[in-house]
Amino acid sequence: MTTKNEFYQYSIITALMDGVASNGIPISTLLENGDHGLGTFIDMFGEMIVLDGQVYQMKSDGSIAHISSPSTTLTPFACVTRFEPTSVSRASLKGADLKQEVNQLLDSHFPTGRNHILAIRMDGTFARVRARTAGGQCKPRESMMAVAERQSEYTFQNIKGTMIGFRCPEWVTGLNVVGHHLHFISDDRQQGGHVLGFQTDGEVEVQLSLLPKFQMELPTEGEFNEAGLVVDAEGIAACE
Repeated sequence: MTTKNEFYQYSIITALMDGVASNGIPISTLLENGDHGLGTFIDMFGEMIVLDGQVYQMKSDGSIAHISSPSTTLTPFACVTRFEPTSVSRASLKGADLKQEVNQLLDSHFPTGRNHILAIRMDGTFARVRARTAGGQCKPRESMMAVAERQSEYTFQNIKGTMIGFRCPEWVTGLNVVGHHLHFISDDRQQGGHVLGFQTDGEVEVQLSLLPKFQMELPTEGEFNEAGLVVDAEGIAACE
C-alpha cells in the first residue's frame, strides 16, 4: 500500500501499445494504492477516471458507468496516487497554445519539478472540453494504435466538472505518457473522456502535488512476456 502523494502504476504504456490488455489487477487493488488517477479497462474498453476514490468507466457510446464491483473489475493499465494537494490556486486557461499554458502553470508552482511526476486536479466550469473514448479491441493483442483509430470524439460546452491526471517527465518514455495526461468527468457523471483539448470559462480551482516516489507493478501472465515491448514514443504521442 502506498503513502500519500506516491505514484503507483500497474503495467506500462508500451504494453498497451503492443495490445497487452486481456488481463490485469482488480480495481480494488488499484484503490488500495490511490484515490486519484486514470487508466483503462480490459481490452481497452473505455477510459478510466479515479476521482475521490470512486472509479468510472467512460465508454465510446458516450455513456458512463460507476464501477460498483471493484473486486471483480480488472484493469490492464492504470496509475493512481493518494492525492494530497500541496498547491491550491485558481487559474484561467484559454490560450491558443494550451500545452504551453498548462506547463507554465505547473512550472510556476513547482519550478524545480521538471523531472518529477506531478498530480493535477482542476474543478470548475469549462467553456469547452474536447474528449475521446476508446471502443476497445476487436481481437486479442490488437494494438493501441488500431484501437485509437476507432475512438469516438465528443465536444462538451459550458460544462461543470473535474479534470484530473498527471504530468510525467521525459524519462518515463515507454513507461507512461510523457507530458500532461488528463481525463474529464462532468459533475453529473454523465459526460467525460480522455482530454484532447479544453478551455476554461473564467477561473477554475487548480490543485497540484509533486510525487517524489514511484511504485510500479508489472503483469506476470504470458501475454506481457510474449510482447516485444519496443518503445514507440511517436506512436504513444499520436495515441494520446
